[in-house]
Amino acid sequence: MVIVTQIRREVLTLPAAPLGPDNPLPPLRPLDEVHRIDDRERDEMPRDMARQLGYEPLRSLLPARVRDGYGRDRAPRPVDALVIENDRLRATVLPGLGGRVASLLHLPTGRELLYRNPVLQPADFALNGAWYSGGIEWNIGATGHTTLSCAPLHAARVPAPDGGPMLRLWEWERLRDLPFQVDLWLPDGSDFLYVGVRVRNPHEHPVPTYWWSNMAVPEDRRVLAPAEEAWLPHCLEGGGTPIGYERRLRRVPVPSYDGTDRTYPLNSRYAADYFYEVPDGRRRWIAALDSDGHGLVQTSTDVLRGRKLFVWGSGPGGRRWQEWLTEPGTPGYCEIQAGLARTQLEHVRLEPESEVSWLEAYGPLDTPADGEWTAAVQQAERRLAAVLPPARVEEAYETWRPHADTEPGEILSPGSGWGALEVLRADWKLPGTPFPESTLGPAQEPWRELLRTGSLPEPRRVRPPGETLVAPHWRDMLETAPAGPHTEYHLGIAQWHAGDRAQAVRSWERALPLAPSLWPLLRCLAVADQESGHHERAADRYADAFDDLCRECRDDGETWTAALGRETLEALLRARRTADARAVWERLRPAVRRRGRFRLLHAELLLAEGRAAEARAVFDEGFEVADLREGEDTISRLWSRLTEEPLPSRYDFRMRPDLP
Repeated sequence: MVIVTQIRREVLTLPAAPLGPDNPLPPLRPLDEVHRIDDRERDEMPRDMARQLGYEPLRSLLPARVRDGYGRDRAPRPVDALVIENDRLRATVLPGLGGRVASLLHLPTGRELLYRNPVLQPADFALNGAWYSGGIEWNIGATGHTTLSCAPLHAARVPAPDGGPMLRLWEWERLRDLPFQVDLWLPDGSDFLYVGVRVRNPHEHPVPTYWWSNMAVPEDRRVLAPAEEAWLPHCLEGGGTPIGYERRLRRVPVPSYDGTDRTYPLNSRYAADYFYEVPDGRRRWIAALDSDGHGLVQTSTDVLRGRKLFVWGSGPGGRRWQEWLTEPGTPGYCEIQAGLARTQLEHVRLEPESEVSWLEAYGPLDTPADGEWTAAVQQAERRLAAVLPPARVEEAYETWRPHADTEPGEILSPGSGWGALEVLRADWKLPGTPFPESTLGPAQEPWRELLRTGSLPEPRRVRPPGETLVAPHWRDMLETAPAGPHTEYHLGIAQWHAGDRAQAVRSWERALPLAPSLWPLLRCLAVADQESGHHERAADRYADAFDDLCRECRDDGETWTAALGRETLEALLRARRTADARAVWERLRPAVRRRGRFRLLHAELLLAEGRAAEARAVFDEGFEVADLREGEDTISRLWSRLTEEPLPSRYDFRMRPDLP
């Protein structure tokens, strides 16, 4: 038999904004994705759902760094890609950007099955910031887009179950300390891309697990799924995304809700998530089909139980976000998704020294989508069964499982060294997903030294401290290491992550007298003050930290002063210390002051100084806040303080109706 499936390297040229440097400040504050569900709501939910909604929500980004160094100046740039292709499908994968499937092209018809973004524009949607839209993304970790959205994954060629080539992607997910892999292959003559996924827990304790595969598709579709009801998250507060806000989960009918058929994405005015209640025993699938009945279908083995539709909505905020993520004139998109639980507010318990795995299939579906809901769904289900019977999906899963342990052959793209550090520490054996010591780099080197000698090396020159590892085993090593100022700094961060905030403050205070750089410690103490409600003291410490950093900085200090300068300005404005805030503003570098985020801060400073006309002029001149967070209402709130005029469309990112 002649194998026609092939994997090859390609270089795409896309208008792209560079990712830029990571934020050097450790993310000590809680995530805005930490939601609470009213306990009264749980009584009406399925038991497993109610349990998983309260199971170990993520409360910290540590040890990850925030990725906010990107801008919005796009230029043609090369992007490395891996293409897996047979005679029916061509899948283009971006291993250096989260392993995303950027395109899935059906060769006989020439149809693109996904929404293929023509640009690469990072935006603040991932748990740790940088994310981009389009294609199929693999989300692991916790509620939200993975911290690996714009990070490199390991990629290699591996034999597929049918003897052809298979593309393996794998990495170490750091928020939950779990290794995972994604295997993609195209059997000869197949109209479906097979994707085998495995998440392992090598630890001796259970770990909360999260997975959602997100598929961007054109929004001029109807979305079909085998469900008569959906869970709709409903915010109990209006506007913005306040930290820890309460949510309700309402059970709503499908397809029509409030008199409108919501399975057509453009029928919703505001952004919304519809988590479909797929009955037990029903095949797991979801499809997005155009008016001619053509489009994408995704199906899986039953472990991947959840299905979801996300819509931006037809309102001005949703349209503005769509332009923001791509370019004006580009057709909009929605997302169909599949996950381990019913909703994305849940985490699933993964038992010690165990794993969870499943198989997904992606391909074209041709069936009428319009018309009465039940008939359209049943017709689509029959058509899917004809082109890809459920038994074939189960058989593909069973034949893939032994190949999941096959050691990779040709390495096609490198990932990070964090998995190698964990394997070195614990001597874990993870067949199929090697994390060799050769992948260790400068970021891991201090921690490798701690592991080898029991001592964390002090920096040889003045520079910002590197990343902190916060898992219990690393915290234990820090606690027994010689207590130099560098070690105390990292120990304090690990203690803060563990919830021992008083001890974290003591560690940072102990380090101050001997530390060559005071600003990292003062900044941590300032955050601690803010979290305990001492905003005036926090402002003092922020001001001292920024002053210390400015004395220390050399030519490469723009990233540091921008990160700390932003937090310092925000703290001083909150404490109504406008003169001190103005002094900080004047010490920022001109290139930093020109950034959109800082233009917005300057408008706020001007208003605080009583210079409302000048603050309004900042808006009139125009600015773009590259790292504007999904749901953030900073711009609209400041505008409402300046004028009663309607918010200009260029600044309107509101995703929900304003409530009284």
